[in-house]
Amino acid sequence: MFGFGQLIDILKKNPKKIVFTEGTDPRILEAASRLLAGTFLSPVLVGNPDEVAKAAEESGFNIRGAEIIDPANYDRMDEMVEMFCELRKSKGVTPEEARKTLFRANYFGTMLVKMGVAHALLGGATYSTADTVRPALQLIKTKPGNSIVSSCFILVRPSATGENDVLAMADCAINIKPTEDELVEIAGEAAECAKIFGIDPKVAFLSYSTLGSGKGEDVDKMRNAATKAKAKYPNLPIEGEIQFDAAVSPRVARTKCPDNPVAGYANTFIFPDINAGNIGYKIAQRLGNFEAYGPILLGLNAPINDLSRGCNAAEVYSMAIITAALA
Repeated sequence: MFGFGQLIDILKKNPKKIVFTEGTDPRILEAASRLLAGTFLSPVLVGNPDEVAKAAEESGFNIRGAEIIDPANYDRMDEMVEMFCELRKSKGVTPEEARKTLFRANYFGTMLVKMGVAHALLGGATYSTADTVRPALQLIKTKPGNSIVSSCFILVRPSATGENDVLAMADCAINIKPTEDELVEIAGEAAECAKIFGIDPKVAFLSYSTLGSGKGEDVDKMRNAATKAKAKYPNLPIEGEIQFDAAVSPRVARTKCPDNPVAGYANTFIFPDINAGNIGYKIAQRLGNFEAYGPILLGLNAPINDLSRGCNAAEVYSMAIITAALA
């Protein structure tokens, strides 16, 4: 099952570059110094080189060898402005407006990914999720066939067998009240994400009802979404609507939905809305002693991920590896 060693092995075979949009933040600098000590992931720090070097020195981190790119002195800025205007031409963006926007690190970093200067981006240690997602939607855009960006948390806990318990939960951070069709898309993306972390996905569309035991619009939504998902992903084990206890407990599953291949063994959970998802993963994290990694943004043409403003350097390092592995 999942361990960070697996992701590092993937990256060692195919090293990547990752943009950090907040190049002077001590947490970013500490994570960058750790990455520079390896050979599998190269950090690109956005910021003024003198200010980044000063911040690193003051914090006591060695970032020698890191690539530092300054929006105010970037030799490909004219090319970037031209591409930005083309990407935003439906909004009538002028070169002057584009240049002004690109001095903002979140937009500049996203364009570095769009131009192929780096493979992935990690930001948000000092700004909101919306300020990470907005440039990604405008410039990187969603993958063909996808209509939304969604998110997934990977939860990891050591087990008595010596292997880790690993679960995927979606969408706990982006879509407030997803529709049936959006839930189908979220499930497909979450299942693909789960596979990267060694999970053989068994997908549960969660509800307060199990296969018709309860009534209501929310029950219908999850049942219909599960039915649509089964049709769209015929090779993916999916069940729903299903209560959490029936999804994870073989004993409860034998009573509520016997002889069901998913019930009792689900490991990829699709929540009806952001309320349930956010509460659910935090209960697992705080009371179930799971480490929570995410939110991992799904559905984009390139890996762009968001940090919590309360993150520490270890979380930045972990999320950098996860983000790059998605590339």
